[in-house]
Amino acid sequence: MVKAVDGVSFNIYPGETYGLVGESGSGKSTIGRSLIRLYEPTDGSIRFNGQEISGKLNRQQEKMLRTKMQMIFQDPMASLNPRKKIIESIVQGLEIHGLYKDAKERQEKGLEILERVGLSADFADRYPHQFSGGQRQRVGIARALIMDPQLIISDEAISALDVSIQAQIINLMKDIQKEKNLSLLFIAHDLAMVKYISDRIGVLHLGHLLETGTTEEIFNHPVHPYTQSLLSAIPHANPRVEKNRVSKVYDYATSGFDYQKGVEHQLSPTHSVWMEADKIDQYIR
Repeated sequence: MVKAVDGVSFNIYPGETYGLVGESGSGKSTIGRSLIRLYEPTDGSIRFNGQEISGKLNRQQEKMLRTKMQMIFQDPMASLNPRKKIIESIVQGLEIHGLYKDAKERQEKGLEILERVGLSADFADRYPHQFSGGQRQRVGIARALIMDPQLIISDEAISALDVSIQAQIINLMKDIQKEKNLSLLFIAHDLAMVKYISDRIGVLHLGHLLETGTTEEIFNHPVHPYTQSLLSAIPHANPRVEKNRVSKVYDYATSGFDYQKGVEHQLSPTHSVWMEADKIDQYIR
C-alpha cells in the first residue's frame, strides 16, 4: 500500500505560523486537506481545540471544525461560484451555520470583512470573473475570516500570483493574524516567503517530515541533507554571490537513507530531525 503521508507529527500553537515546505508531490496539500477533513485520514490522530477530529464527528464537533478552521485555496477562481456575487460567497458560511441575526447584520458583516481585506463595498455585487487574481485571493481570505476562525490553512495561496501581489497578500495575512491572534498553517514551496512569514517550519519529503524547527534554526542550521539541498537552491539577490552559488543535490534513491527507519532526534527544545540513529552523528557535527 502506498501512503501519501506517513508518520507526520507536528503542533501548531495559538497565534503562530507553521510553514510546511517540500517539493511538489511531497504530501503538503494532503496534510492540509486531511486536517480540515476534506480528505478522510486512514490512520493517526488529529486534535483541534482539545478534541479528537480524525474519526467520525458528532454534530457539535462538525460545527466547531467548520467554523473554527478555515482554508484558503491555491486557485481562488476554482473555489468561488462563478454564478454568485462576491458578497454572497463571502457570507455563505454565516448562512450555513446561522451565525447572524438578520439579513442586515449578515450584509454588514460581509461588507466589513470585505473592507478589511482591502476591497471597497463597491466590489460586493460583482462576480468572480470581474476580479484580478490578487483581488480574488483577497475574497478567499475574506471568506475564511468572516467565520472568525482560530486556524487558517493556506494551501499554496500565493503561488499563482505576481511577486508584487504576493507581498501584498502575505502582509495582509500577517496583519490580520496579529490582530486576531490566528494560527496559520502556511503550505508553500517558495522558501523566501516561508522564511518571511513563519515562526516554525517543517520540511516534508515523500510524505515524511524530515526536519522541524524555528525559522532561524532551519535556515541557519539545517541538519538533514534534503533540507540543506532545498536551501541551497534559493537564488541570491547579490549577482556576485549568485554566480558562485552551488546547489546541493539530494537523491533519495542513492542517498542511503531509509525514511521508514528514521527516528526523531531532538537537537534543541524546538529543533528535531528524523533519520536513522547510525547516521545522525555525521550530520550534527
